[in-house]
Parts: sequence; C-alpha cells; structure tokens
Amino acid sequence: MIGVFDSGVGGLTVVREIKKQLPDVSIIYFGDTARLPYGNKSRETIQKYSSEIVDFLLSKGCETIVVACNTASALAADYLREKFPDLKIYDVVSSGAEAAAETTKANRVGVIGTTATISSSVYKKKITELKPGIEVFSQACPLVVPLVEENWINRPETKKIARAYLRGLKLQKVDALLLGCTHYPLLEKVIAGVMGKRTKVIASGKKLAEKLAGDLGSARNSSSSEAGRDEYFVSDLTPHFEKLASRILGKRVEIEKIEI
Repeated sequence: MIGVFDSGVGGLTVVREIKKQLPDVSIIYFGDTARLPYGNKSRETIQKYSSEIVDFLLSKGCETIVVACNTASALAADYLREKFPDLKIYDVVSSGAEAAAETTKANRVGVIGTTATISSSVYKKKITELKPGIEVFSQACPLVVPLVEENWINRPETKKIARAYLRGLKLQKVDALLLGCTHYPLLEKVIAGVMGKRTKVIASGKKLAEKLAGDLGSARNSSSSEAGRDEYFVSDLTPHFEKLASRILGKRVEIEKIEI
C-alpha cells in the first residue's frame, strides 16, 4: 500500500500518474488543506507537518511513502528518511530533477515553484549533480497554488500572472521548464502556451510513477482483495477540492475530512 501526501489537491496529479503505472496498487492520499500553503512556511514547520502525516499514513498500513509536495520534498524528505529508516520514501524533487536533466538539449533549465522550494535551491543542486554544466534558472510563483486551490484555472487573470512570472525564464531561452510544484500541472496548458513550442514543460509525477513501477511492478499481479482500493483524506474539505479532485482523477471519489 502506498501513502501519498501533499499540502492540497496538487498531489492528486501524482496519484493519477501512479495509477496509470500501477492500477492494482492501493493508495492512501492525504491533502493537508487546512494548513496550506506550505510554500511560505519554515523548514521546521514543514518537517513537523510531514512527520505527522507520515504517522497517519503508517497507521493506515502504508509501506511506501510518496512525498507529492515539492516544498515538503525539498525541506523534509531527508528528515523523514532519517526519522523513518525502515520506510521506502520517494519524493517529487528527485524525480523532477532527473526528468529535467534528461530532457534539456541546450543545458538551460527553468524551474518554477513555491517560495520555499525555490529559496532552498534544491532543484539547482540536484540537477547540476546529475548533469554538470547545466544552467538552472529559477522563479518563485507564490500566487499559483492559491489560484489552483480556488479553481481559477481558466481565468484570464491566471494567464496574466503566468506571463508575469515566466517572462524572465523566456528571456533566458530555457528549453526545459520543470513544474516544481504538483499543483502546477493543472495549469500546464497555460504555462506551455506562455513559454512556446521551443520549451518542453515537465511534470515530475510521471517520472516518479515510472520509478515506483520499476520497484513495485510485481504489485500489479497482487491477488489481495484490497488491491486497487484507494482512500482519500483531507484536513479540511471544501467544494473546490472535491471539484478539482474529480477533474484530476477523472471520476468522483469519496473524500473524508480528518484531524491528525
């Protein structure tokens, strides 16, 4: 059983990719909607929240954890690995860095994310470790998560904000743009439209799902009656979350509000 968590709805884009690769694996999802956004909080706070969520996922029987929040990946993934040494922990930052290094041809990569993720410089470090010589250009986009959570995906104001954030990266002529937040794939069409055809837009969820499938592929053939049974939990349930969750997953799902 795989436990997946994010600060809100964005991590469901990772769940969607995992289910494509491993349709028979059960997933427990937790969205910390009562405490989002994570991007403007301290490292210590993010580590505390992440640890509490992992404890909850463990109580539900999860044996593998996916940190589907870029901020938590950047600031808490290594902390979680030290605190829970027996758990297999995957994070979207590592997967995204690999995808960006593999995709760029011009060795010019752009990264957008929350203020905390960009300030950590974790993507620049990981990408350049994987492929020395790459130039990494980063841009914090703190307004994007609230726009997604409020379902302003197709609003003209959202496109204007995207243009403002991406202007500098277009000038740098990056040929790969990494979406350093799992909320951002919900705006992938808007972002790709702003960047133009010469820039490949990358979401880390697909790469992470491929890695999981490689490690857990045998779970496809699980004979357990629990296989493929997914559960969804949030710390605060809103109509926006339910609507976006249905859109991302392509179906209506039962979501339970809990306190952890």
